[in-house]
Amino acid sequence: MSNRIAIRKDGFELDLMRRAGKIVGEGLQLLRSRVRAGMTTLDLDAIFEKHVRDAGAVPTFKGYRGFPASLCVSINEEIVHGIPSASRALKEGDLLKLDAGATYKGYVGDSAVTVGVGAISAKARKLLDATREALMAGIAEVGPGRGISRIGRAVQTYAEKRGFSVVEDYVGHGIGKDLHEEPQVPNYVIPGFEFVLQTGHCVAIEPMLNEGGKQTRRLDDDWTVVTRDGSLSAHFEHTVAVTKDGYEILTLVS
Repeated sequence: MSNRIAIRKDGFELDLMRRAGKIVGEGLQLLRSRVRAGMTTLDLDAIFEKHVRDAGAVPTFKGYRGFPASLCVSINEEIVHGIPSASRALKEGDLLKLDAGATYKGYVGDSAVTVGVGAISAKARKLLDATREALMAGIAEVGPGRGISRIGRAVQTYAEKRGFSVVEDYVGHGIGKDLHEEPQVPNYVIPGFEFVLQTGHCVAIEPMLNEGGKQTRRLDDDWTVVTRDGSLSAHFEHTVAVTKDGYEILTLVS
């Protein structure tokens, strides 16, 4: 934890974050409907960027710390931060991770989904489902006066009961005017680490589960993170606001 303060958002700010979250959620929904074997990862990036700009927002990731695209696209053993490419085509059976952000009037929404390209293996489906369910288990622990460690404990417990490991090198985060704010949101239990959520706090919860070990490595492009043992990985994420009665998922669309 750094010395920065976790900023609580007022009603006006939450309205802007709802709009940003809706743009991201609808963009990911659009991508899921378009995913086909043979299309390139850069095709996906172009679809998302057009959607975001047509909605009056800007892609948060583009240019962030030098990232060259609007969308992170990671496949199979790639965990996160994959760079879209015109030379990389999707194949039947790929486990595709789409991580996206949009900034609307200065406020950010951030979300991620894992999608099967066509028919995927039973083990890939089990991992995908477990990661999505682990995210929801973590979100269910959000509320005013609740320690953030409850999120990590719920995610880790759910994942490990289903035989998967939780990536520890990358964690969730606070979100608002900046993509990454305080507090950090681990997907596992860190002894002695705690932060108490209050109404108005907004966090991006994003479990990454591996079929094999939790260890990671970064490729030579300085962005793409893969499982060290080459096993499959899945990733889901939502931006969540703490409300007086519990929580609101800002990136969830019907």
